Amino acid sequence: MSQKPTQMLASTFATYPAAAAAARRRGPIRWRLPFCSQIVTVTLRRRFPMARLSITNALASQSLESAPAAPPKHSFPILVNSCTGKMGKAVAEAAVSAGLQLVPVSFSAIEVPDGKVEICDREIYIRDPSEGESILPSIAKDYPDMIVVDYTVPDAVNANAELYCKLGLPFVMGTTGGNRQLLHKTVEDANVYAVISPQMGKQVVAFLAAMEIMAEQFPGAFSGYKLEVMESHQATKLDISGTAKAVISCFQKLGMSFNLNEVKQVRDPQEQLTLVGVPEEHLSGHAFHMYHLTSPDETVSFEFQHNVCGRSIYAEGTVDAALFLHKKIQSGANKKLYDMIDVLREGNMR
Repeated sequence: MSQKPTQMLASTFATYPAAAAAARRRGPIRWRLPFCSQIVTVTLRRRFPMARLSITNALASQSLESAPAAPPKHSFPILVNSCTGKMGKAVAEAAVSAGLQLVPVSFSAIEVPDGKVEICDREIYIRDPSEGESILPSIAKDYPDMIVVDYTVPDAVNANAELYCKLGLPFVMGTTGGNRQLLHKTVEDANVYAVISPQMGKQVVAFLAAMEIMAEQFPGAFSGYKLEVMESHQATKLDISGTAKAVISCFQKLGMSFNLNEVKQVRDPQEQLTLVGVPEEHLSGHAFHMYHLTSPDETVSFEFQHNVCGRSIYAEGTVDAALFLHKKIQSGANKKLYDMIDVLREGNMR
């Protein structure tokens, strides 16, 4: 009899205790401020007096000592929308680390103390999303060659993209959801430079690309095999992983019959600790996936596994996408719409 997904995972760690031990030997990480990443369920923040300040004045109020000069190699401005979310904050930190110029403005409906957040010793003023159309033109004027990075919420994807395109602002869309077909059409019609990808982790994207190549070149290679899928994410993620869906689609092309309702979703923190082996410090932000394949006579099995702790892989990939897009803009590339596969093919990632 083949094992259940939970039994399968438990036996895997029992057989390879070093793997489970390695997952728990990770050193403690520096905790980030607990900003909430869901901005559609909160009430709009009150307008603060600083809302009447111009972008130029906001910049002038910042200490030059707190904003060291960026290395000339990557000297272009980047606006992260929104810095109040965990993912946006991680991208902003990665951008500063890469030497990019972080624009001191972001948009969010989350109310924050004094209407601003601090990232890498830089003050980022938070404006309400409804002010975007009136404020972004002046920001773009103050920051030529600016690229916008979007990590907001699924419901805002299409409206945000329409605004960026209307203003002619190049952007990297890391937010998932929305009407993706409409999103691509909006960018193509506006002829604006953009990188759009629901998965920004470079290595994960490479794995997905390899799976797609295998599925295209060897259709039916695993006909008759049984597929079991387990994915573990933080408790706040209620839907099935988009990455898991993409991998399952490849396995289906390889000949396996599988329904998405068969995916084993692990969201209980205790089960994630004891069964999956998620480090305790990453319970609030991780993405563990395991795909187990068994032959019809159960004499052959394969396992594919990819585990992500934290958000750094996505943040670094997003910065690489921004660097890639800046290069395309500077070179006057004819193609305007890209995805992370294009970024990978460029081959000059950090």
